[in-house]
Amino acid sequence: MAYEVIARKWRPQQFADVVGQDHVVQTLENALASNRIASAYLFVGPRGIGKTSIARIFAKALNCETGLTATPCDTCDNCREIMASTSLDVLEIDGASNNRVDEVRDLRETVRYSPTHGRFKLIIIDEVHMLSNSAFNALLKTLEEPPEHVKFFFATTEPHKIPATIISRCQRFDLRRIPESEIIERLTLIAKDEKVKIDDDALLAIARGSEGGLRDAESALDQLIAFKGKKISEADVLQVFGLVSRRTLDDLSEGILAGEMASVIGQIDELEQAGKDLQRLVLELMDGFRNRLVAVYTDGQAGDVDAERLLRICDILAGADERMRFSLSKRILLETALVRCARAAKVATVEEIIAQINALKAEGGVVTLSAAPSAQEPAAPVARRAAPPAAVATAAPPKPPKLAESKARPSTPKARPAEPAADEMATLKAQWSKIVAHAGRIAIAVQGALKDACPATVEGDTVHIDFDPEFASGLSLFESPRNRKAVERSLTNVLKRPVTATFQVGKEKPAQVAEAPAPEEEYRAEAPEEPAPPPVRKGHAQAWKQRDEVKQVLDMFNGTIVDVRE
Repeated sequence: MAYEVIARKWRPQQFADVVGQDHVVQTLENALASNRIASAYLFVGPRGIGKTSIARIFAKALNCETGLTATPCDTCDNCREIMASTSLDVLEIDGASNNRVDEVRDLRETVRYSPTHGRFKLIIIDEVHMLSNSAFNALLKTLEEPPEHVKFFFATTEPHKIPATIISRCQRFDLRRIPESEIIERLTLIAKDEKVKIDDDALLAIARGSEGGLRDAESALDQLIAFKGKKISEADVLQVFGLVSRRTLDDLSEGILAGEMASVIGQIDELEQAGKDLQRLVLELMDGFRNRLVAVYTDGQAGDVDAERLLRICDILAGADERMRFSLSKRILLETALVRCARAAKVATVEEIIAQINALKAEGGVVTLSAAPSAQEPAAPVARRAAPPAAVATAAPPKPPKLAESKARPSTPKARPAEPAADEMATLKAQWSKIVAHAGRIAIAVQGALKDACPATVEGDTVHIDFDPEFASGLSLFESPRNRKAVERSLTNVLKRPVTATFQVGKEKPAQVAEAPAPEEEYRAEAPEEPAPPPVRKGHAQAWKQRDEVKQVLDMFNGTIVDVRE
């Protein structure tokens, strides 16, 4: 006897065998008991969840020789012919390959004749959404006034492609994805019958990979038996289908929440080298963070991660999943997305910033904000979002924000004594190459221009920078406030005090300055450059500057108002 695959061998033959679709089964059983049989039924749902199987069982129930029954006998001629797909009264048609109007017209001619053996002539059209518009129009009249002996069963994965005029003439049943627990229960039964020893973790991995489709799970089990024989472990499932173990997913999630970017990138490299499905990994990570988010709002248990951070991570993963579907560089997209997730897990949230600003306003002190940035990446500047709901401010180099309130202290810190100008000039010349690189990471355009310039003098809080006359055209770059601010931030980092910068054409070509290595910690990568903010109405911004809480925020972050939203 020829081998029969598990998916066919274990195909449901009775309503009681159908897994996970109790709402559909109960309705059809009640319809049979009360003899309320509609002329057309539409079964909707993803692949492998029982749409066509339910249609076949219903066909047996209608034509069984024992009468209309929810439990067909499976022994009479009609039942056996339907099960073997040889019944003359049951036509099972593939809508994808029989979608032309001429074929539907032939079908209309066929249904005019009475059934050969059974009570009804039953038409099952799988993937009915593949029919052409002309074919649907040809079918419409028959659906509207069908012969009493004809019943239609339609199955589809894409109901939105079916004309509303067709759907309105059918009883629609939406089948659900089958829960993992019920898939595991059915696989356990099959494995026992097939005399296969399989680990619980392996069953869970198969259920996860099937995405709610029992047929996919049964096919996967069939493939694993062919691969490993009668003993199957979780490692075998992960190897064959490119899945990631639950423990690895947990470790990766914890690394993201801890901001351990080096660890996260290392794990992705290992998974990619092992041939894991990176697209599937994104979906499983998103499902895990979704579960944590649900726990926050239901049980209030999600460790030290609040809902806002989890929402950020889920949004980033959803965007990555969408882009990865159409990209050949899935690993690059995944790595950048997970780095952003790790960053989002550690930076201060808007709610935290607003709450601390309100506390600052109420108590008259200064509150520093932190979100414990990871060692691999500094915290993003938060001052742009730190103002009250109506004002948004940009920030000079922010200090790592701190969630806990500090003790009240004067809003204006004491000025740090400035070093002698000669010493500062020597420092600037020695570190100029690093200043250029640092400014280039903030505003990419300025790096090339600054290579043809050098610091000329330091006068008070102003650093004068000379340009080679040959490259005087580069001065136009620094008319942009953003480019100028990038240089001033780099100078401030080196001189350890706020300074402004002026740019001018020098009398002679600037001498090459020495490149002295500086500690890497001083020049960490800044946040990605953002589009320049829109101009602010001068009078409007000045009015906001007069508010005490805005003054304190601007002083705290050495910021300026770039936009006012009301």
